[in-house]
Amino acid sequence: MQTLPSRSNMNEAFTWDLSPLYPDTGAFEKDFEEAGKDLSALTDFKNHLSDSPASLYGYLTEKDRQLLRLTRLYSYAFQKSDEDAANSTHQSQKSRALRLYMDFNSATAYEGPEILDFPEGLLERFFKEMPELKIYRHYLEDILRQAERILSPEAEQLLSLSMDMAASPQNIFNMFNNADIRFPVITDETGQAVEITHGRFISLMESRNRQVRKDAFTGLYAAYKAHANTLAAVYQANVKKELFYTRARKYASSLESRLDTNNIPVSVYDQLIDAVHRHLPAMYRYVTLRKKLLGASELHMYDVYTPIIDYAYPKCTYDQAKAMVLDGLAPLGEDYIHRLREGFDNRWIDVYENRGKRSGAYSTCVYGTHPYVLMNFQGQLNDVFTLAHEMGHALHSSYTNETQAFINSDYSIFVAEIASTCNESLLMNYLIDHAASPEEKKYLLNHFLDQFKGTLFRQTMFAEFEKITHSMEAEGQTLTAEALCQIYHDLNQTYFGPDMVIDPGIDMEWARIPHFYTPFYVYQYATGFSAAMAFSNRILGEGEKAVHAYKNFLRGGCSQYPIDLLKSCGVDMTTPQPVETALDLFEHVLSQLEELC
Repeated sequence: MQTLPSRSNMNEAFTWDLSPLYPDTGAFEKDFEEAGKDLSALTDFKNHLSDSPASLYGYLTEKDRQLLRLTRLYSYAFQKSDEDAANSTHQSQKSRALRLYMDFNSATAYEGPEILDFPEGLLERFFKEMPELKIYRHYLEDILRQAERILSPEAEQLLSLSMDMAASPQNIFNMFNNADIRFPVITDETGQAVEITHGRFISLMESRNRQVRKDAFTGLYAAYKAHANTLAAVYQANVKKELFYTRARKYASSLESRLDTNNIPVSVYDQLIDAVHRHLPAMYRYVTLRKKLLGASELHMYDVYTPIIDYAYPKCTYDQAKAMVLDGLAPLGEDYIHRLREGFDNRWIDVYENRGKRSGAYSTCVYGTHPYVLMNFQGQLNDVFTLAHEMGHALHSSYTNETQAFINSDYSIFVAEIASTCNESLLMNYLIDHAASPEEKKYLLNHFLDQFKGTLFRQTMFAEFEKITHSMEAEGQTLTAEALCQIYHDLNQTYFGPDMVIDPGIDMEWARIPHFYTPFYVYQYATGFSAAMAFSNRILGEGEKAVHAYKNFLRGGCSQYPIDLLKSCGVDMTTPQPVETALDLFEHVLSQLEELC
């Protein structure tokens, strides 16, 4: 039996080198101790931020210095704990770093209220008297932008006290979904009994045996159906919670409240849904093609994930995967490729799985050091795309940190997936252009279409579900299990069209989506995907000019609001155009696959 190696037995060349963060645990502990002592330096500025430009600047620079050290401490601790969850030393360091982070937040809690109390015109006078302070202009003006949403100190204290209670719906859902729900045992294609789990569900839905797919689909959703009324009550409680804070801060809707965090107009959300609706006939064509290629008289919801192209993409080595990514991203220019090679050659990436290592993949970066990527490389095509995706995040951080001051080096969730998805699109175009056979090309085209289906269409359907349900609550309607199931059923009928049988089981899917407990989050996957397609199309079509604009985006960080940054780089998300461009590309790829099939 093949077993996973322990962390200590991994080849060092394929592990990340965390010494730029801390050379050893001793250095971490020394910095941790100093960080705890330094917090008092922040409280010394309390009630003095408006004294002078020097006082405000002194506070902000001291806060940056301490926050940067905190991010280094926390990043080192969680990366070390992700190497091996069984290592109690690093788990303890992670918990301690998180507590220190909370202490830091408490020590700086006075910042917002004090800045909001600045007399009118004071900040502009400070900028004139001390030009160095202008580096914080966007940060400070964003605090003032939301001034009308800030309540009295007593009301703010009350809202703060309610936050722990307000997390209850999400906590209840997570406990139910991760610990309490039980799924049935079914028989797989080999005749073996297998218990349905969250982790196994998609692989069961990809089975070429239709009965296995149907049993997995029916079994999973029956488990949720058995608790439909409870799950509806938990979901409605979360919607009510959102409406409570919306009304407390005098927003017109929960949607407006959530989008205002990044100064995103509600029209961006609405235009996404409208654009996808205009292109639903293309989705219906894809469903019809899937039905044809599966040879099914009826296409059911449990037929959505099974492969429709009879081709197995060959496995590859890690060196081959790196070469594919370098070739695919060549349109981004020599500087980008140089940075990629630097990451590949200098242990930015923790490549292979080991016992106790965190699953999945991610990228992380501490300002002033190079980025890091965690992977669990298995040699599948998806792993190649994951490598391109995570290095997209990594180089986004690299370009931003090289250009921006620490205060402007973070980037919002609204733009976070653009660089990673743009890389995937460029790699996909390269692989399609260099396909060795018609079957390989069909496989890749379908893979691309599945990305559109899962990200642009599916996430927009989720976004529409959220808009409907939160609006119903605001209007005083009760979100019963029956009502939620009917809304979700109708949306599936709208998005998949007449050639899809909308099986009753799918009506319960709303009950298993964790992101619904972070309202109005998922639309950003669809807008980010659309912006990435717009950038990649321009890069492939216009060359150096488009690459220059794209790299300006990568360098932007949070120095501007995300909408303004994208607009300055040629992608205007306040118009339907980027989403329309992505949907036009979906139709183009679909036409190519239809011709080959």
